[in-house]
Amino acid sequence: MASQQHSVNSEPMHSDQTHYDLIIVGGGMVGAAIACGLAPTGMQIAVLEQSEHAPVWQAEKVDPRVSALTEASRTFLEHLGVWAQMPLLRVTPYQKMKVWEADGTGHIEFSCDDLFAENIGHIVENSVTLTALLNKMATYANVQLLRGVQLLGITEAASQGLGTQRSVLLADGRQLSAQLLVATDGARSKLREWGNFETREWDYGHNAIVTTIQLENSHQGTAWQRFMPTGPLALLPITQQGDDHYCSIVWSATEEEAERLMALNESEFCAELGLAFEHRLGKVLACDPRFSFPLRQRHAKQYWHNSLVLAGDAAHTIHPLAGQGVNLGLLDAATLVEVLTQAWQRQQPLGIGQTLQKYQRRRMPDNLKMMALMEAFKRLYGPVPLPLRWVRNLGMNMVNNSPLIKKQLLRQALGERDGLPDSAQVHLA
Repeated sequence: MASQQHSVNSEPMHSDQTHYDLIIVGGGMVGAAIACGLAPTGMQIAVLEQSEHAPVWQAEKVDPRVSALTEASRTFLEHLGVWAQMPLLRVTPYQKMKVWEADGTGHIEFSCDDLFAENIGHIVENSVTLTALLNKMATYANVQLLRGVQLLGITEAASQGLGTQRSVLLADGRQLSAQLLVATDGARSKLREWGNFETREWDYGHNAIVTTIQLENSHQGTAWQRFMPTGPLALLPITQQGDDHYCSIVWSATEEEAERLMALNESEFCAELGLAFEHRLGKVLACDPRFSFPLRQRHAKQYWHNSLVLAGDAAHTIHPLAGQGVNLGLLDAATLVEVLTQAWQRQQPLGIGQTLQKYQRRRMPDNLKMMALMEAFKRLYGPVPLPLRWVRNLGMNMVNNSPLIKKQLLRQALGERDGLPDSAQVHLA
């Protein structure tokens, strides 16, 4: 079936163009951020997206997929020129985090006041972030977005001058080439598969249930999380049209428990959720349709190979209990923008190992560290013998009573600005 071509630019490129400086496969948040970051250089960029239609943000309905954007992510989006649009749609800043243990009295409370910050982060619907990025991308005449594109494969890297060139093969018979292919096509990346990247991966044995709920009481500008033997439950504050009685939930549970919860009707699910959350915000009055998906950790052993580079979920996926997946992807984007901008300004080929290795060297350690931390939390707060539960509760309370440790943990939750490459800030300012 022939693919449908659609350009978001007011002055689209010629439809018969087949060669670009850069081809990004995947028009989600990470791919769009990379395109927006590199567009000011003047590169000829193609963004290939399989879906035929962009996600539509709706004022009266909350997107079930949300992210807890850190200050580093917000700063990057601000430098891309998209953050200013996002509060006009919907973002919810939160000032506190409350975490507690189901089996015992362990608890930790964080407040942005501890660091004299305005907030800890922002809860943002994925459709809000993507809408703002696509709107910005549409202002660049040198970026072409092709929607409804079906890929059949990629060619091997071929020498071209000092660098190399690769092509993507489309179902409609076209072959598009570029100095560098960027894979931002998600956790099940076809480009990662076609590029023969090895990965380390395993199932968590959990499914995540996501939806939006209406509560009896205000969310208090607080992110709430309760650790239970079957998995963590997070309530993330959403202020909808001035009403602060909504939260987006991420309920990670064993596969059996998740299946049981998904089989409940709305009133039964709300009742179960209220019990699981100990009615800290009163009754759960209503919930939107629920979605469930399996959780799997995955990490590519190499982020680049022969003029093909991975970013975002194509390179790594982690447990959503801390909401860090999108933040890691946006920092991938910021770093890749930085190193490719430097290469472009020095008139170096984009796909050479010297450039791409610099990206990998900067991002892989941070991504691995966060993945290890999430795995440790998942194991620590899973079913453990009674003596370990006692130690776990004692440890949480000790941390809560230690201002120094709490400040350090809070700085990590904020996503310190030094997570964003300085030179990327300069280029994007």
